[in-house]
Amino acid sequence: MFKVKRVYDAAGTDDGYRVLVDRIWPRGMSKEKAHVGLWMKEIGPSDRLRKWFGHDPRRWVEFQKRYGEELRTNSQLFGELRGLRKKHKTITLVYSARDDQHNQAVAFRYILNNA
Repeated sequence: MFKVKRVYDAAGTDDGYRVLVDRIWPRGMSKEKAHVGLWMKEIGPSDRLRKWFGHDPRRWVEFQKRYGEELRTNSQLFGELRGLRKKHKTITLVYSARDDQHNQAVAFRYILNNA
């Protein structure tokens, strides 16, 4: 099972294995406080796509499409994360964006669950 959670929210025992899916380390967050088992910065959206999107909900559908295309070109990392699903009952994709509905972790979870 894949869950999503903001990295600034307290880690919980039900989070399972936590994977940070941001290209940039969250501002003001120490590695200890983040409680991430893995930082997959290369799997986050490209800087160009991230800046274009700017967390604008009007661009959400197109962002998901473009991000999915980027992920398909990075099949090794995508496969690595899907492989973690076999080792861990729960994987929480953590992100730093303020918007809890329009961010790369939400898009990524959808892609993972439908691939």
